[in-house]
Amino acid sequence: MRDIPEATKNEVPNSTAGVTAGAGGSVRPAIEVIGLSKRVADASGELTILHEVDFTVQPAETLALVGASGSGKSTLLGLLAGLDTPSTGKVLLDGDDIFALDEDGRAAFRKAKLGFVFQSFQLLAHLNAVENVMLPLELRGDGDARAKAEAMLGRVGLSSRLRHYPKYLSGGEQQRVALARAFVTEPPLLFADEPTGSLDAATGEAVIQLMFELNREHGSTLVLVTHDPSMAARCGRTLTIAAGKLV
Repeated sequence: MRDIPEATKNEVPNSTAGVTAGAGGSVRPAIEVIGLSKRVADASGELTILHEVDFTVQPAETLALVGASGSGKSTLLGLLAGLDTPSTGKVLLDGDDIFALDEDGRAAFRKAKLGFVFQSFQLLAHLNAVENVMLPLELRGDGDARAKAEAMLGRVGLSSRLRHYPKYLSGGEQQRVALARAFVTEPPLLFADEPTGSLDAATGEAVIQLMFELNREHGSTLVLVTHDPSMAARCGRTLTIAAGKLV
């Protein structure tokens, strides 16, 4: 994908899943992380959360980020999604430097190309299940938002719960709504932050299985943060973070 010139840096290319080619026909990485660091001020002066992290993720690859609590893995995922800004370094998603975009540009990029699954579901309480799943489609101006949302909720086994509000859904049902919302736009990139952290073991296992099934069907590049070794083992590759560094 071309470099984004200053005059048009908030324009986001059309979202199309699949492998993209770089110069000479080579396959371009879905994600390139180059010298990524994050430092914040604290009582002692400055705290380094991430220190010069480098790695690449190929299209349709599944990658687990693991590490102890406080190791920096969730901070890294937030930077990959452009939800936070780094102190130094770059993140290229499908060839685009997301930090060459301003905040509005990054939001437009996420809308076009990213799906995100959170530990705490992040459903809107005043919207029912189908409306929560419709939301990212409506933000894109999709005229078939309701039909697509209902079909995706059927895929995750919630056809009978379309009009239920989050407070009337179990934790597992809420996370399935969140999965449907993340996948309904068929994003080429999917990020998940401890997606079963709020669920019991049996419900969490069912959600994990569903997430990987959906990912295989859609061919997304999946990056997930987890402390669960069994979830990490389902991914094609694992990166371990300790004290803000890859080990």
